[in-house]
Amino acid sequence: MSAPQEQRYDRVARALHWMAAVLIMANLASGFAKDALDGIWNVVPLHKSIGLTVLVLGTARLAWRLGHPAPPLPAGTPAWQRKLAGAVHASFYALIIVLPLTGWIMSSASKFPLAWFGLFAWSKFAVTKDSAIYAVGREAHEVLGFAFAALIVVHVAAALYHHIVVRDQLLRRMA
Repeated sequence: MSAPQEQRYDRVARALHWMAAVLIMANLASGFAKDALDGIWNVVPLHKSIGLTVLVLGTARLAWRLGHPAPPLPAGTPAWQRKLAGAVHASFYALIIVLPLTGWIMSSASKFPLAWFGLFAWSKFAVTKDSAIYAVGREAHEVLGFAFAALIVVHVAAALYHHIVVRDQLLRRMA
């Protein structure tokens, strides 16, 4: 049973959400496993391509969201949960743009070409490995990756809490 249409995100928002979710999870996994896979599989080109895809999808998702408001939260949702949900979602939108940008900055300083799934070259920023922007981008990319993973855990836990404990149909808004 799904929630009434006016209480659900529209099809485009749901499609963008789930595409981004799968790609982000894959990229976080590849980023965290990169060192363990060293010598077995060079996951970096795939990680970069997925990151660029997330950047494009994230930009589209943000643009769509700005023109299509979220459905209302269930009646009776406490004010602190509404504020926390808003902060988490705002953080997701920031991370879905900033994390790939920091990766793009790092890749721009590399001697290796930046290609989207090997199909075409992707432009690079004018960045060198000895620049401050590279150092900040590199550190931010790692820290934000861990922050993104933690935020996903909070997001999934909250969705499951609403579905299993509260039973308020919140999870069905994105189904």
